[in-house]
Amino acid sequence: MTLYEFTLKFALPDANQDPANYIEQLAQAGCDDALIGIGQQGRIALQFSREANSAFAAITSAIKDVKTAIPNAAIIEATPDLVGLSDIADLLGFSRQNMRKLMLNHTQSFPAPLHSGSSSIWHLAKVLNWFAKQQNKTVPTEIAEVAQVTMQVNIARALSELQPNTRQEFMQIQEELAQYR
Repeated sequence: MTLYEFTLKFALPDANQDPANYIEQLAQAGCDDALIGIGQQGRIALQFSREANSAFAAITSAIKDVKTAIPNAAIIEATPDLVGLSDIADLLGFSRQNMRKLMLNHTQSFPAPLHSGSSSIWHLAKVLNWFAKQQNKTVPTEIAEVAQVTMQVNIARALSELQPNTRQEFMQIQEELAQYR
């Protein structure tokens, strides 16, 4: 068993409901390994430290436990996933300037950001994979696994929000893009 650390953020079924009302139910449903954040009305965040055989098992069991306590809660985000240069630098023990230099010196191989601009954003899993493969850096397995699963959870959540016909069109585009990899 390995300890995995991640955060799950949910929208409550009733946006006007006080999230504090769910704390006892969450503990009874198996979320006693999470710190619960209730700072925003209609939302709840749970920072887990969960033991499991895999990151996938840890994260999916945590989602199931939350949904047991709050059946109509909707997952908003799983983290760590979307990160900026400062986040990556902090996680890997670099300065932001060093991280930026690495990115700029390896523009051909460094993962493309999801959003470019004054604050670019990447999927953490892709950057960690780049560090492991391109820079031969040791990346803690637990962090790499969690980043991969949280990315998949967030992508699955976004896909589930698409209309069925749009989802079908997206899958066709994805198949076409796969030809160019």
